[in-house]
Amino acid sequence: FEKSTHDELEDMVRSVNALQSDALFFTGDIVNSRADEMDDWYDVFRQFQAKYKLSVLGNHDYGDYVNWADAAARERNLDAVKAIHGKLGFQLLLNERTVLEKDGQQLHIIGIENWGQGDFPKLGDLDKAAAGLQRSDCMVLLSHDPSFWEAFVIPSALHPELTLSGHTHGFQMGIETPAFRFSPSQWIYKQWAGLYTEGEQHIYVNRGLGTVGYPGRLGIWPELTKITLRKA
Repeated sequence: FEKSTHDELEDMVRSVNALQSDALFFTGDIVNSRADEMDDWYDVFRQFQAKYKLSVLGNHDYGDYVNWADAAARERNLDAVKAIHGKLGFQLLLNERTVLEKDGQQLHIIGIENWGQGDFPKLGDLDKAAAGLQRSDCMVLLSHDPSFWEAFVIPSALHPELTLSGHTHGFQMGIETPAFRFSPSQWIYKQWAGLYTEGEQHIYVNRGLGTVGYPGRLGIWPELTKITLRKA
C-alpha cells in the first residue's frame, strides 16, 4: 500500500463497510516483508466493520524476502506480523477453524497457512485445520494461494464447497471483457482471477488491492468482492 494515500484507503474501507457484511475475509499478505510496514496504516485498517473478521497469512507475511541477521530476527518479525491481525480486530487462522452463527445456522471457516508451488512456503495443513468436521458441514476455506485448491481441496474427502484465495494479483496486468480474459498470470496459475468450478466445488480468486514489484495495474483493477451465500 506504499503507493496509496490514506484518503484512497479510507475510501476503500468505506466501500467495504457500506456492504454491511456479516463477515470480512482477508486472505493474506498484510505486508510485503516487514511488520513495521503497517505502522502508518493502523488508523485506517481499524475502521473495518463486521461482526466477524477473519484472516490468514500469505507468502509475503513470512518475511522470506529479507536477509535477516539470523533466524531469531525472522521469527520476531513473523510474530509481529501475526500480532497485526489482532490489533486490527481480525482473528488470524493458522491451520485452524472457527464457526460463524446466524439465524440458528452455522458456517465453519477453515483458515490454512500459506501453501504454494515451487519455493513458496508449504505450511498449509487442511487435515489439521478441519479436524472434527464432516462432509455434511457447511464450510468455507481461506487459502492465500489458489494452488492449494487443486492440490489438496478437490481431492479431499471433506469436500469444502467454497475456497477463497488471492495471491496472484491477476499479474496486475491483463484484459478482461465479458467475452475475453487474458493475463500473463494464467501461464503460472490455472485459477488466476475470479470464479472457477470443479463439480460441486468452487474457488474465488480475488485480484487484490495493493501491488508488488511494479507499483501499478493495467487492466486488472483493485478488487473488493461481495459474496452472498444462500441455502440450497
